[in-house]
Amino acid sequence: MSFKPASRPVAGLSALAADYDVILSDVWGVVHDGRTHTPSAADALTRFRQKGGTVVLITNAPRPRAPIVKMLDAFGLPRSAYDSIVSSGDVTVDLVCARGAAPLHHIGPPKDLSLFDTVAARIGEKPPLLPLAQADYVVCTGLFDDYGDPEPYLPTLAAMKERDLPMICANPDIVVHVGDDLLWCAGALAERYEGLGGRVVMAGKPHAIIYEAALKEAERIRGAAVDRAKILAVGDGLFTDIRGAAAQGFDALFVTSGIHRDALHPAGAADDWSVDEAAYRNLLAEAGAAPAAHLRELVW
Repeated sequence: MSFKPASRPVAGLSALAADYDVILSDVWGVVHDGRTHTPSAADALTRFRQKGGTVVLITNAPRPRAPIVKMLDAFGLPRSAYDSIVSSGDVTVDLVCARGAAPLHHIGPPKDLSLFDTVAARIGEKPPLLPLAQADYVVCTGLFDDYGDPEPYLPTLAAMKERDLPMICANPDIVVHVGDDLLWCAGALAERYEGLGGRVVMAGKPHAIIYEAALKEAERIRGAAVDRAKILAVGDGLFTDIRGAAAQGFDALFVTSGIHRDALHPAGAADDWSVDEAAYRNLLAEAGAAPAAHLRELVW
């Protein structure tokens, strides 16, 4: 299958909004950059809701929705911009709850431990967090150090494979931008573990499990079934947001200034749709999916 270097460029969400009832919007790279919210995106999503649309933020953040809401509040994102949030952390909670009190080993920073508090609140006890040698499985929420590198984790991954321990990856993203910095995520470790032949359950985009949860939440909010043809996914990741939307039969709006900005805007083009077409074509072919439309930043 061949891909054109875009669907079509659009000036803003207003060019598409009338065709959709629900937006499933990515968070990091669309509504914030890891440090502060994006006012134009907040305005666009708020306007969509004012016209009767429903916005569910769908994120690969490895924490449940409550701490994510607090983080977005701290970034200045107005709550008028969304109806609800579904995170890969929420999905991970479901997966851990299904294993009950089975002991696990956690790979990730202390800030992600709220995930296990949520598990405890739901099932009445927190699963034991034990050294690798005593664990039945592994939950990976990220690197211990946000600015770390995946390579030092290879001996741990090899030890996991030796025991054939399954891994739940709470954030399938490989990298994210924090401001101008590019940081490794849990998906980078999961990718390497799969490369060793390890078993991995991915809790977030582009996998179906998180879209099923987001669709269920949208239908709860609207009080009725939602036609997939009336859902628009918005995201900056071709390999997560756009590929995942395509697999679910959703149209997608691609934000080009996010995770792929260095490839697509090498000269820092200032207009809304000027991208490096050769680079875009190559990325689309690699992703195996194409959006319905694209724009530089989410605006109305």
